[in-house]
Amino acid sequence: MPARKPLGSARHIVVEGPIGVGKTSLARRLGAHLEAQLLLEQPELNPFLSRFYQDQRRYALQTQLFFLFQRLDQLGDLSQPDFFTRTVVADYLLEKDPLFALLTLNEDEYTLYRKIYDHISPQMASPDLVIYLQARPETLIARVRKRGIDMERKISDAYLTVLAESYTRFFHNYDAAPVMVVNSENLNFVDKDDDFHLLVQRIELMRSHREYFNRGE
Repeated sequence: MPARKPLGSARHIVVEGPIGVGKTSLARRLGAHLEAQLLLEQPELNPFLSRFYQDQRRYALQTQLFFLFQRLDQLGDLSQPDFFTRTVVADYLLEKDPLFALLTLNEDEYTLYRKIYDHISPQMASPDLVIYLQARPETLIARVRKRGIDMERKISDAYLTVLAESYTRFFHNYDAAPVMVVNSENLNFVDKDDDFHLLVQRIELMRSHREYFNRGE
């Protein structure tokens, strides 16, 4: 059987992973490599996000709903049959939106959020390929602290740890699309061309629905 070529045939590619893992950086580089259209989260446009990091309980629902509507607005065009004149690379998967809601909302808020999500979320086709980036919680914490984004200074180490664990559980059960699980501990997709092209090569050689890429030091 010939090797499946997901990067050659995929029209909707998603790069996912917790805060600090490098998903947006990889999405940008992959988009440039494929001459694709980018769909990127825009956290700087969420007026509640900085307040959420300071007082999660008070601003969780507003923050969550803003992101949900932002993502739906961006993804709405994907349901149009003539949209895919170019490959699309996104740095988020809509199905993981409830993951954050479960972490941050109380029971009543989550019930309300879930009713809204189930009512307005479009019945969209799953991505053709998901690249799930992993890293240890302590690595994610170090990366977030190093990049020094002002609104992220209030993110607690505990929140980043629980978030990473939640992503692990989510993708353990996710099977709606082919997934390449990538350990990003020893990979630098932005500054090292060899690392980026090695990842692309591994994805192009995918044969099964789920594969793993772990490069040792």
